[in-house]
This record gives sequence, C-alpha cells and structure tokens, in this order.
Amino acid sequence: MRIDAHHHLWTLARGDYGWLTPDLAPIYRDFCLSDLAPHLSAADIEGTILVQAAPTEAETMFLLDIAENADLVRGVVGWTDFDAADGVARIEALAGRKLLVGLRPMVQDIPDDDWLLRPALAPLLAAMSRNGLVFDALVLPRHLPRLLRVIDSHPDLKFVLDHCGKPQLATGEIAIWQRDIALLAEHPNMVCKLSGLVTEAAPDWQIADLRQVVDHVITCFGPRRLLWGSDWPVVNLAGGYTKWFAAAQTLLADLSPDEKADIFGGNAVRTYLPTRGRRIH
Repeated sequence: MRIDAHHHLWTLARGDYGWLTPDLAPIYRDFCLSDLAPHLSAADIEGTILVQAAPTEAETMFLLDIAENADLVRGVVGWTDFDAADGVARIEALAGRKLLVGLRPMVQDIPDDDWLLRPALAPLLAAMSRNGLVFDALVLPRHLPRLLRVIDSHPDLKFVLDHCGKPQLATGEIAIWQRDIALLAEHPNMVCKLSGLVTEAAPDWQIADLRQVVDHVITCFGPRRLLWGSDWPVVNLAGGYTKWFAAAQTLLADLSPDEKADIFGGNAVRTYLPTRGRRIH
C-alpha cells in the first residue's frame, strides 16, 4: 500500500491559519480532498495521513470529521494545547477519536526555543504514549538537540521528525544538522519523514540539491525508518506534488523494491496505524 504520510487540507474562512497570508499566493485558497485526488491517483497512492496546519483543537476536529467521511484518509495528526492546565485530560479526550494517530505542537513557531524541555511537558508525553499516539516534531535545526533530550526521557513514545528537521538547503549550511540527525537516529523510537525538503531549497532547486540530505537520512535512519510525505499543498510553493514525487523516486532509485515500498507506505502503516488506525485495508 502506498501512503502519502503528510498532507494538509484547509478552508480559509475558518480563520485559524495565522501563518497563511495572501503573500503565499499559490496556496492562499481552500484545498480539499477532491483537489488532492488527481495527484494521488497519478502516483498510485491508496491512503494518506492528514496533518494539522493550525494551532487549534477546532481545526483538529474539522480534520477528524473529514477523515471519518473519507476512506482515503487513514489517520489524522492533530493539535492540542500542550500548555493548558488540563493538557493531559485534553489528550485523553482526543484519543477517543479513533482516527487520531498523533499530535503535533507547532514547535517551530513557539518563541521559547527551550519549550520542549519544560518539565510540565512530561506527563502529556506520557499520556500520548499510553494512548498510542505519535509525537510529530515540527522543528527547526536549532531544536534538534532539545528534541534529542526529550527522546532520551521518553523511550516508550514514538517520535516522527517532520520534514527531516528542515535542513537549510538554500544556504547549504547543514554540517550541524548532519551531526544532530545522526544522534537522533541512534534512538529506535525516532523515525524521519522525507517531506518538506523542496520548500527549504532554493526556488530553482534541482534533484542534485537534495541528494546530500536524502543520502544522509537514508544512511542514518535506514529504509525502515523513513516515510515519504508530499507536504501538499505547501509543496505548491516549490514545484508541486508531481515534481517532488518524481524527485523522491529518483533519489531513492538505488534502493531495493522492498525498501522503496517501505518508504512509500509500509513504514507509515507501522508508524501511525498499528494501535490507532482502523483503515489498514
């Protein structure tokens, strides 16, 4: 089964996408599953993981409602307020929605770079682990050492590194990122999402511009701990779905058929769906 492990849907009138402004013209409109369907069909993709794009529980409920009415969506990575006094209770309540497979605080947008190290976060991460939820880490390279400390403290929680940790492809300054990725990959509860790279690259990116980063995450994580995602419709800012999917196929061409099948679907099933999802058919 091929799975797109990372895409979004949104309706601008909801009003909770603070980052989505008119200057992002290619994506400043509504996007629904019918817009995505032709891309999935062309790539022979049978299921998706729908990921939050707004820091509100209301958007998470909106996405879960979509998922429950669309067999295509196998799971939702949502959001909750990790800083709320009743954060554990919120997680327990959200876990009652069976298509919720993970949570994603938008760490990259939090002003405090040490937010991940707050002691108050520990019981919330424990609640996620108890409920079989995955922690999607939307972080920047400077957050990786903090993320490493969190993973050390929560070996029973599964972590997914979104967008390979957003290496600075446009500048080529990736040496520290390479070091930190290698350290993160030493932990078996950490997997890496091969997504979001083209929006970190120069506007006229070529496949060669992505090669060093992709080869590094393959070396560090191996084909069994990488999962491919489109990051659609954000990918429309950097060439679109078809161009990124083709680039990923080229970058992974030297892997075996089984290894490629893992990255383009099998690993997403193992990561997100064994304990939570109900749509593995």
